[in-house]
Amino acid sequence: MTAFSSWSGPDAIRPDLVAQYQRVWAHIASPGTWLTGAERVGVAEETRRARGCDLCSRRKAALSPFSIDGHHDHASVLPEALVDAIHRITTDAARLTERWYQGLLEAGLSAEAYVEGLGVAVQVISIDEFHHALGLPVEPLPEAGPGEPSRRRPSGATQIEDAWVPVIPADKLDPEDEGLYGNMPGGRAAGVVRALSLVPEEVRSWQALSGAQYLSMEAMARMETERALDRAQIELVAGRVSALNECFY
Repeated sequence: MTAFSSWSGPDAIRPDLVAQYQRVWAHIASPGTWLTGAERVGVAEETRRARGCDLCSRRKAALSPFSIDGHHDHASVLPEALVDAIHRITTDAARLTERWYQGLLEAGLSAEAYVEGLGVAVQVISIDEFHHALGLPVEPLPEAGPGEPSRRRPSGATQIEDAWVPVIPADKLDPEDEGLYGNMPGGRAAGVVRALSLVPEEVRSWQALSGAQYLSMEAMARMETERALDRAQIELVAGRVSALNECFY
């Protein structure tokens, strides 16, 4: 059965959302830039398992998550450092620190794998939360496809002072990444977009998903919208959701 084809309920779901969710599921199941299809599906699985992880629950309740030791409840073959990254990103993102991130690197996780895992997790969380909001069961995860990662590192990726991970400045994009940041005025790129730029394919996938669930990059620069809600209403909802999620961005 095709993913997301069995939805039923009193409210119709926009066809463009269905199409985007199906695309994301196929994207997750395919080999990425640094992770195989099996590893990417493993990241998606850990994103879901983190919600019921005993260690994550105890850390969330603690004054400092770094005061609680233990092992995550997990069932995948992912490296321990990547499991920790996905669980913490999913359950306690507001209290992550650069020192914690550097510890992941010291444990053997590459910055590239961290960013790709983050990209997959963010997309799974976005789609799962849509289901939760409508009272729908989450979609079964896809089966991993064969193949090897491309392992293409953008030549312009560099470490800058205000970011933990290497990012691509807007004027350092490779030819194949032109347009990665959309048509924002002055060629600017928001930090939330540049955060994934070490793995451009995750930027593209996240932008396409965000364009369906929220607004496209181009629409963000305008005040009008073709949605049922006007721009002020959209931003009110977005701001409230951000506050509930303890988003510091």
